[in-house]
Amino acid sequence: MSELKSLLKKTLHEEIPLTREICISVITASPQLIELSAPLAPNINHKCTAFGGSLYAVAVLAGWSMVFARLHAAGLHAHIVIQDAQIEYLLPVVETINARCELVSNVEFDRCLKLFSRKGRGRIALDVQIVTQQGLAVRFCGNYVIHV
Repeated sequence: MSELKSLLKKTLHEEIPLTREICISVITASPQLIELSAPLAPNINHKCTAFGGSLYAVAVLAGWSMVFARLHAAGLHAHIVIQDAQIEYLLPVVETINARCELVSNVEFDRCLKLFSRKGRGRIALDVQIVTQQGLAVRFCGNYVIHV
């Protein structure tokens, strides 16, 4: 297991106890790609599909984890919070929840880190997708703030 992957798993489970309750696993952790998963059983609703709150939580955490990975790669420590978000539930999820946050360009993150170094605060918008065998189930966009 990569250093970042094990550090992220440890941080999530120690600092965000909900991640243990919903059984979050770190599948991939790099400064370009975060993949998290959570089994259906502890996240199920009365319709035998994934609970919307669990889908939201896994999506938020995938974005949070991307910020964590980027800060780690830059050798920086900061508080990470979600400022606001939009989510679209497109399909029911009837299998393991798999969330993916991929950074295709470094430009926005570099801008965020530059602002953080100047003002002690930066902001970045990140997209997360939850994809199932049936297709794109959840589209999420969250604004994350880093601060000292």
